[in-house]
Amino acid sequence: MPDRLTTPPWPAPTVSTPVTGRVRAPGSKSQTNRALLLAALADGPCVVSGAPASRDTALMVGALESLGMRTSTEGERISIDPGAGPRGGGTVDCGLAGTVMRFVPPAAALAEGPVRFDGDPRARERPMGPVLDALTTLGATVELHGTGSTLPFTLHGSGGLAGGDVVLDASGSSQFVSGLLLSGAAYDKGVAVHHDGEPVPSLPHIDMTVQMLRAAGVEVDDSEADTWRVLPGRIAARDWEIEPDLSNAAVFLAAAAITAGQVTVLGWPTGSTQPGVAILDVLEQLGAQVRAEPDGMTVVGPDRLHGIDVDLHDVGELAPTVAALAALADGPSRLRGIAHLRGHETDRLAALRTELNELGGEVVETDDGLDIRPRALHGRPDRPWGAYADHRMATAGALLGLVVPGITVDDIDSTNKTIPDFPARWAALVDGDRG
Repeated sequence: MPDRLTTPPWPAPTVSTPVTGRVRAPGSKSQTNRALLLAALADGPCVVSGAPASRDTALMVGALESLGMRTSTEGERISIDPGAGPRGGGTVDCGLAGTVMRFVPPAAALAEGPVRFDGDPRARERPMGPVLDALTTLGATVELHGTGSTLPFTLHGSGGLAGGDVVLDASGSSQFVSGLLLSGAAYDKGVAVHHDGEPVPSLPHIDMTVQMLRAAGVEVDDSEADTWRVLPGRIAARDWEIEPDLSNAAVFLAAAAITAGQVTVLGWPTGSTQPGVAILDVLEQLGAQVRAEPDGMTVVGPDRLHGIDVDLHDVGELAPTVAALAALADGPSRLRGIAHLRGHETDRLAALRTELNELGGEVVETDDGLDIRPRALHGRPDRPWGAYADHRMATAGALLGLVVPGITVDDIDSTNKTIPDFPARWAALVDGDRG
């Protein structure tokens, strides 16, 4: 059960006709925070365009400013001047942003002097051991302030890092690998990261990291399974154009699938490394039609959603949206490969089981996912849908509210993590605003 908030629950709009519209998704949080980190370590000023005005973006910008970088934000355009490189003496607020708490420490290890890291209460529960142990192996000094390898902690830098080879278990998050790779070129010996453990989740996110490093002139060797080598060298200053966030776009496309409607996400990129592109295949399995058009990607919803058996190991961020759809299908569904979601913004498996069952659903939590049997769902006048301070739980509640009257969401503001002004964007789509 999430802690109940004092702010009024948000009433999710319900529709009686198919949702039809055209929307623009905000920029990719994953690309934005990688681009900002690379800009902070580059050999000259950079500009990141198309960055979402979200909390995760603001937290990353604040983190870089804490390391002495000069930044300027104008709408979706962020300018970064790295100056002389990372500087110690500051405190980084990670909020609940995994990209900040796992990407910034490897950069802060290059600073002269201490850098303290802390974040939201839930952030103090998220695992940090693999990246902190790896930094210690590579020559950093880490001071823990809690009872384990979690926030808060302080990195005591000496102005550089030896680097070299490190072995870690990244089965809890691909961010452990990406964080080390993004700063690796600035280490004296570069970095070679070897994963030893269960399969790494969300591998497409590491592919994104590698592609962006290469775009900044960094030499990366990923030819060996579970090993990534970054050679030492300069990170070239360049400007970055951020794609629309496809994982966030998924909930808008799902609105078409759940209401037998038609929704187009404008500006859908071709050949993207974003894991969220997998929503298209999932929606087709559920019975929707998917078609690429000159100005975007369109989904046409079916008369009935079909049950699915799908492995979401590489795209766990889609699980709340897919679970909401599966709860309304015409047959049972199984979502597999997502045990790692227990360590995200909240324990998403437990949260989805709890919230869907309290709507009248039948959801069983398995070792690595969820078994979902559709049942007639109903709103709860006495208790809102729990967001658990998790943006994707909040949007899943909004999605179900389209066809289940009486759903309210207890913390719709949690969507500001990655989707600025989600309630207005959702209302515009539901009300038929054609964008």
